Amino acid sequence: MNDVRELLDRAAEGAGQPAFSAGAVYAKAARIRRRRRAAASAAVLAVVAAGAFTLPRTGGDEDPAPASVASAGPSASPSASAVDRAARLAALLPPDVGEIEEVSLLALIKGATPEQARTDRLGPLDGQYAFRRDGGVGYLVLTLEDRDAVEKKTGRPADPDEDLCVRVGQEPSRTDCEREALPGGRALTTWRDTMDVGGDDSVGWGPELAGRLVQPDGSQFLVRSSTGFEGAGAQGPLLPEPPLSRAQLKELLTGPEVQPKG
Repeated sequence: MNDVRELLDRAAEGAGQPAFSAGAVYAKAARIRRRRRAAASAAVLAVVAAGAFTLPRTGGDEDPAPASVASAGPSASPSASAVDRAARLAALLPPDVGEIEEVSLLALIKGATPEQARTDRLGPLDGQYAFRRDGGVGYLVLTLEDRDAVEKKTGRPADPDEDLCVRVGQEPSRTDCEREALPGGRALTTWRDTMDVGGDDSVGWGPELAGRLVQPDGSQFLVRSSTGFEGAGAQGPLLPEPPLSRAQLKELLTGPEVQPKG
């Protein structure tokens, strides 16, 4: 089971209509990329601007809903806490990552309302962020799952000793997979995903870097650094590379800023 792809399923839990599943969002990326190469002009996608807050790179209470960028219709202005999360994330990254905004992928792709797209946040920087650079738009999705959430999903807590780079049963192998044991009993695994998967042709995801940081208390951070998507709700063309590199993902995940306070 690919935990990173479950991030969007988690975002849709209890959302009701519109219907949403990982299969509906993760499209046949290879097919759409071939179509894009065959007709380059089709790669110029509509920019969904309603409700977006773009934060140029410059160096309180949590709002339970992310700043929503809806694919159609009016949307609310981004909340102060959403702006604050984007600013805190931007402060941890180098200026060349581009402009950062917090978005809702469920709202972008499925037109969900802010209430439908509402998610719980355990970590102070948990969220879905758009990265705009050189005309393209990529995404970073960060989610902390505590021990209870992991046990509910898999039947057991996250295990730092488990080697995710070793293929088990019929699960897909992880490409360019790297595992690193970290101080404090933690383990970080990162890998590349081409996103050549079947699904709804309305959306096609570009390649991404994925990662999982497992902690000794049985909790885990899941992250995906995606080059973006094409099709319904797209905000722009794919980035040539994921918005954050492997080294930048490691620095972000292992820093104190992503950990809950108290």
